[in-house]
Amino acid sequence: MKKVLATVICASMMLGMVSCGGKTEGADVKKEETASKNLVVYCPHPLEFIDPIVAEFESETGVQVDVVAAGTGELLKRIESEKDNPLGDVMWGGSLGTLEPKVDFFEAYTSANEADLMDDCKNTDGKITRFSVIPSVLMINTNLIGDIKVTGYEDLLKPELKGKIAHADPAKSSSSFEHLVNMLYAMGNGTPENGWDYADKLAGNLDGKLLSGSSAVYKGVADGEYTVGLTFEEGGAKYVKDGSPVEIVYMKEGVISKPDGVAIIKGAKNMDNAKKFIDFLTSKETQTMVASELSRRSVRKDVDPAEGLKAIKDINIIQDDADVVKDNKQAWIDKFKEIFTNK
Repeated sequence: MKKVLATVICASMMLGMVSCGGKTEGADVKKEETASKNLVVYCPHPLEFIDPIVAEFESETGVQVDVVAAGTGELLKRIESEKDNPLGDVMWGGSLGTLEPKVDFFEAYTSANEADLMDDCKNTDGKITRFSVIPSVLMINTNLIGDIKVTGYEDLLKPELKGKIAHADPAKSSSSFEHLVNMLYAMGNGTPENGWDYADKLAGNLDGKLLSGSSAVYKGVADGEYTVGLTFEEGGAKYVKDGSPVEIVYMKEGVISKPDGVAIIKGAKNMDNAKKFIDFLTSKETQTMVASELSRRSVRKDVDPAEGLKAIKDINIIQDDADVVKDNKQAWIDKFKEIFTNK
């Protein structure tokens, strides 16, 4: 069975949490890699999402997977700090807007299933394979919302929701950063700089509460700690499917729906198994499981849409500019932090 390691402390301590073999050089390394039956995966996905997929991979390949579970930002910092001696093999998860600025820390690899992926889900940079399509959404606790109507971002500014909104730190959570991008474009009518007035008002209505990761948002809403949360579709869809008192709202002002990714960490010690894992994740069988059992939208052309999710044609889909987002990512994170801190 895999080990799930929570990485919630400083980078120096995290370096000791997962150890991989392979300190010999030359021919010995090549021999060890060929014989390896291990794989270390860094992953921000919920454990209930990770477990069935990893269990199936282990059963099919005989490879033992050690999962290091933490927020996207935390894991990317770890990858950067370990660049001279990588302890992980695969980064599985995180939005493209979060992964692409770190592309130099990933190996070039194109999945064996690339031809079967939808055109807008292609590995255009040669390093980040698209895994699933994830719209940003709002998640509502139906037991707490009462008569408050929430159909989009504007409704989050209602005074009666002050302090009752779950939102994660965009520096730590890729889904939270995607929401920041989404609100800047949606509330700025396509011009992100015009969306900062809204972001300022929302920061005030958070009432000093900014959560540490994506899971704290959807769990907080489902558990009744918060009335509404800014999350990603699958984070809320699972609770809807399980009959929890929650519902998903697709923002009327506009929803950005983009793929997340999976990539091999540069210098991975278990390179062959890392490639197998990416091919497994993008296979028709795994992508069918992702859609039919785990409430995510597949990146493949030949997999039916997830049952119970709103059709894309019925959502007000808007687009961002990937280059603008990439160039401004850190500046936008810093600006939101400054706004929030000064409230």
